[in-house]
Amino acid sequence: MRQSVDVLVSGGGVAGLAAAAAFGSAGYSVICVDPAPPVTTGDAPGADLRTTAFLQPSIPVLTEAGLWARLEPHAMPLQVMRIVDAGGPEPVARITHDFNAADVSAQPFGWNLPNWLLRREFVARLAELPNVDFRPGTGTKRLFTREREALVTLSDDSQIAARLVVGADGRHSPVRKALGIPAHVTRYGQKALAFAVTHPEPHQNVSTEVHRSGGPFTLVPLPDHQGKPCSAVVWMETGPEIERLRALPREEFEAAMNERSCGLFGWLEQASNLTIWPIITQHAERFIGQRTALIAEAAHVVPPIGAQGLNMSLGDLTALIAVSTPETLGEPGPLEAYQRRRWPEVKLRLAGVDALNRASMMASQPLRDARAATLHALYSLAPVRKGLMQLGIGMR
Repeated sequence: MRQSVDVLVSGGGVAGLAAAAAFGSAGYSVICVDPAPPVTTGDAPGADLRTTAFLQPSIPVLTEAGLWARLEPHAMPLQVMRIVDAGGPEPVARITHDFNAADVSAQPFGWNLPNWLLRREFVARLAELPNVDFRPGTGTKRLFTREREALVTLSDDSQIAARLVVGADGRHSPVRKALGIPAHVTRYGQKALAFAVTHPEPHQNVSTEVHRSGGPFTLVPLPDHQGKPCSAVVWMETGPEIERLRALPREEFEAAMNERSCGLFGWLEQASNLTIWPIITQHAERFIGQRTALIAEAAHVVPPIGAQGLNMSLGDLTALIAVSTPETLGEPGPLEAYQRRRWPEVKLRLAGVDALNRASMMASQPLRDARAATLHALYSLAPVRKGLMQLGIGMR
């Protein structure tokens, strides 16, 4: 038996759940599917221990979707972004630049939350919407599109006829593959460790990136854990080095991460399990197909620098909702408008994050010294600093 729906969202990660909530809150009938049920507690096996910083431009779409009211009580504001160069012969901070949101806005740069908590609150929001059917444990098996509708066969062999299919099903997107859209990948030979730490010094709502070699070591503010200040860490390094670090006994691992953090918050103590993520840049050759739009990692993947990843995904969702109307949902005109709106913005941010990541990976001392001198000169210029802040949070 075939079921008809306005929107089928393929993918139940953070971006897919947000898309289902946004279209559902706008009055469309929605089915959201994902082969893996979302993990909604931080201590469960497979929990996503990374965090997401929602930058200012992402808040309106979350508000309209009925999500921000759920998230705001748990959110940690990011008032200052601190860039630290520790690329000298010894792992110590030698140049520090603070970017304060107060210089460009009356609000913080953004608000940080654990990814597992996002899934918990997003799933709860979908349960409030009678026009949204969330089907965890069910994936997209086949996709056939035609002018009037898209026909989707799910992994349980049920069939859905949708006016619009939203591919939010990750970097290996079945929807993108079904459309025959190529994806272009840049590999850096990097991986990232994601985990949480406690520390004696308060973070004071400062997000800190420490640059030495291999990639940044980033500490992002979290609420206190067991009465201690707490931060989420993303530690990027070469693949072999990440594997070596993960295999260390806890005491040796803590010694290594404290050396890498330059002692900026005092002695760091590991407060969660470690998870590993591959670092790539990837983009689909186009973001649309017949009756189909790609968003989030189905469309683009960036290294975790500058909180760009999920905010780019919500930028996709904002643009897709803006061009969609009940009368023209999924038709060529709105989809082409979505492509025109998102493609230049995504390409610009992909290029910027790629350049920053390559600079952060520099291993030789002369190149690290040159990087430090160049960035210090740029960041010391007030107009440049202000422009970079506005660009980073999407104000321009």
